[in-house]
Amino acid sequence: MADQQEVSAWRPRVPGVVEVFHAHFTEYAYPMHVHDAWTLLIVDDGAVRYDLDRHEHGTPLDTVSLLPPHVAHNGSPATPGGFRKRVVYLDSSRLGEDLIGAAVDTPDLRDPLLRRRVGRLHSALARPGDELEAESRLTLVGERLRDHLRRRTDVPPHRPDPVLARRLRELLDARIVDGVRLEEAARLLGAHPAHLVRAFSGAYGIAPHQYLMSRRVGRARRLLLEGRAPGEVAAVTGFFDQAHLTRHFKKQVGVTPGRYRLSAR
Repeated sequence: MADQQEVSAWRPRVPGVVEVFHAHFTEYAYPMHVHDAWTLLIVDDGAVRYDLDRHEHGTPLDTVSLLPPHVAHNGSPATPGGFRKRVVYLDSSRLGEDLIGAAVDTPDLRDPLLRRRVGRLHSALARPGDELEAESRLTLVGERLRDHLRRRTDVPPHRPDPVLARRLRELLDARIVDGVRLEEAARLLGAHPAHLVRAFSGAYGIAPHQYLMSRRVGRARRLLLEGRAPGEVAAVTGFFDQAHLTRHFKKQVGVTPGRYRLSAR
């Protein structure tokens, strides 16, 4: 089989994310190299064999691999058909350098919940306009990674915080069109981003990014019923573009904005 290489890379507008990298390699092998960022890696097909700190490791499908910055590693296919991987490179604002030693000792984490969360993070990172969702998902991923690296087995249960949840809802209501970054909301409300997400979800049964999108869709519905075009509606209700509006509108309403507009009487 001839060597096949498919790659895509981008830098989303999400604080702490240096780069997103998706690749499919059949024969290519990485030489020893280092990164100045954390490498958060999942493999969707095949497997990767790599050396880190002179120890060999592997990446079966249910594994999340976290390779620390400044530590040399390589990588090569461990299965005949090569591998397909998704990587997020994170800076030290998401994971501190004090965790490098623990990551060297245990770079491969067997955690199905973490694996699902990283997959959903990638889905959000691939959609322009869904940065609040991506930031929220990344916050929970980072929290779980830190728990693993610090060997925390006594994670305290979540405690309701209805006052904080209400304050975040009021902030989202005031920023329906402009939106708000999770880091900014945490700073304005004086709370840790992960606690903010959990408090809101626990109080209202919906994540902050879902709440914001539902409010935007509600405004869009009213404007569409007035006869305004979907492209114009997307621009004035906070969506990235018409495709972004269509994706969320159809998810919540069941039809596209265009069909909804035509149904008006």
